Amino acid sequence: MSDASLHDARLSACPACDAAPLARQLADRAGAVQPDLILSLPTIHCATCISDVEGALRRHSGVRDARVNLTLRRVTVDAPGLEAQELINVVERAGYEAHELDPAALSASVADRQGRDILMRIGVSGFAMMNIMILSVAVWSGAEAATRDMFHFISGAIALPTVAFAGQPFFSSAWRSLRAGRLGMDVPISLALILASAISVFETIYSGHHAYFDAAVMLCFFLLIGRYLDYRTRAVARSAAEELTALEVPRAFRITPSGDEAVPIADLVPGDLIRLRPGARVPADGEIVQGTSDIDRSLLTGESIPVPAAPGMALSAGEGNLTGQMIMRVTAAGRDSSLARLTALVAAAESARGRYTSLAERASRLYSPMVHLLAFASFLGWFWVTRDLRHAVNIAAAVLIITCPCALGLAVPTVVTAASGRLFRRGLLIKDGTALERLAEVDTVVFDKTGTLTMGVPQLVSLDPLPVALRPFALVLAQGSSHPLAQALAQAVLKDGVSAAQVTDLRELPGDGVSALAKGVPIRLGRAEWLGASHGDATLSASWFQMGDSPAIRLEFADRLRPGAKDCVAQILQSGRRVLLLSGDAPPVVRDLADRLEIKDWRAGISPQGKAEAVRALSDQGQKVLMVGDGLNDTAALSVAHVSLSPASALDAARTASDMVMLGNDLAPVAEALAVARRARSRIKENFGISILYNIVAVPFAILGFATPLMAALAMSLSSISVTLNALRLR
Repeated sequence: MSDASLHDARLSACPACDAAPLARQLADRAGAVQPDLILSLPTIHCATCISDVEGALRRHSGVRDARVNLTLRRVTVDAPGLEAQELINVVERAGYEAHELDPAALSASVADRQGRDILMRIGVSGFAMMNIMILSVAVWSGAEAATRDMFHFISGAIALPTVAFAGQPFFSSAWRSLRAGRLGMDVPISLALILASAISVFETIYSGHHAYFDAAVMLCFFLLIGRYLDYRTRAVARSAAEELTALEVPRAFRITPSGDEAVPIADLVPGDLIRLRPGARVPADGEIVQGTSDIDRSLLTGESIPVPAAPGMALSAGEGNLTGQMIMRVTAAGRDSSLARLTALVAAAESARGRYTSLAERASRLYSPMVHLLAFASFLGWFWVTRDLRHAVNIAAAVLIITCPCALGLAVPTVVTAASGRLFRRGLLIKDGTALERLAEVDTVVFDKTGTLTMGVPQLVSLDPLPVALRPFALVLAQGSSHPLAQALAQAVLKDGVSAAQVTDLRELPGDGVSALAKGVPIRLGRAEWLGASHGDATLSASWFQMGDSPAIRLEFADRLRPGAKDCVAQILQSGRRVLLLSGDAPPVVRDLADRLEIKDWRAGISPQGKAEAVRALSDQGQKVLMVGDGLNDTAALSVAHVSLSPASALDAARTASDMVMLGNDLAPVAEALAVARRARSRIKENFGISILYNIVAVPFAILGFATPLMAALAMSLSSISVTLNALRLR
């Protein structure tokens, strides 16, 4: 079937769709600039990786520059006129996995402005606090009359702009809370800052003995530190839905009577015919109408071994075309594709999980009204007794300050930071501030198979079935294919010190295998059906080698267990938690792994939506689920789970959807994290207890009128140090 006849067979599109390519060409001629290409690099982890990737790309002709962002695991390439696939091949030859990201989908991401903003406010408030404290020493030492007033005026000149600037995060948050009709933690903080500053100004103007400028700025300084610690635990988390959208292939090659044209995915309509090139990902859902190949479905289903593809087979957006060129008729594209539906599922799941209320938020619901009631009661009591409005307001402000939200504000961030530091040294990165609290509640752990419990890369079980004399011929065939099993065979034979034989007529037959002639004798490496061999035991993946008319030789491949997987599963089971294995792989392969790890509950051949539904069903039964997965097929389940974890080698979208990232290959830290999380929750509750005990002791002093600004400042520091030292016990 010719390309022209294939084009005639497609469904007719609207005139606007036909005119769109012309409009884009006119826009390009008007001076549109080609954006940089952005590639995702899931496996990079160090400075050497950066230099390897950047060096390989810069040596390629046509590449002007390449910059790797290790934090985001991306590389931005300035390469006008080059296709993304060409650059992906360069990166993969350098030994690193790469995927194209859509720059338009990533344009909404913002730089880390919030973190820098908080740090700037901490610096300003800290500098001002030190200067005001120096001035306050003179007042506390007995400065009188004009001298005391002068120091108060200078302190006010420093403190008022500082509080207005550094306290902005608390003021804006408090205003949003009040507009929503609730009392958040930032409401008493803001009220304390405003009252302390206002009363201090009043006292300074009327030559009062005490001013709260130092206490206001110190309160602001300590609370900003807590706010920054809390922010840093969340800063790594980004929208998984955004990452999934960026993973969609940004363009497709649509077949027209005049040839192939590159069009954005949004321009595809059902019935369009598109060409799928070897090594590229499928841009839309559709059905193969011409050609054969091997399809890599690991990103979507978790199947570790590619499947043969032929006319009539349905494909989904996001799958990889490995070996052959094919033509596909589009059935769904853009927002209607399976990848887009998965993106929507992840976004909905993230929103649902975002409703989790942390211990600090629950405590603040009780704390904020209590603080306001105490301060108001103090004001009413002292005004009724003394009829002195100025004195009553001073007492109320002292109560607000000495009840000190500092300890409560630092209670959670300090524990999370200490626990995160301990787990980081064990190879586990905590991304979300509430992850430890949720992890402590887990009673069920769900594991993905490929890339999680296993390394996700097939390895030859043994070279013994292949005679030494035949290994050079097997090597030359394996090197002629991009199939994962062929690459694994090539690596094993090369490690054995074998050199490739000289052959002729080397060719790859997509979906079947590789063939060649060795001095006129046909040699083949590929599928059992192609060589007329029997599958035999299906628990292991296999490829077959045949020379001439001799019987085909079975070569078995296994996915190696991730280090620490067996101990990790055993420790989780010993702790009384349930372990469940969910995989998109074939039942015999999953059963074999489950038996090796002694996992009783397992399910095979499960789709991404099926994984999410299984996790959601467990949650509906009241179980708190930890989901551990690494692929695009796991992102929905990771987002649905009560808490989630991914290896660093996982796809960007999976890492982004997770609350925790495992930095090394060892799975053992997962079991340790469950134990540390429970201890961290205990420390958080202890910190709340310290804060409450402090208030029980300190508040009576403030209510009775004994709390001077010096006492308030020292009390705030003491409570903050106490919760910090208690949190450090986790280390």
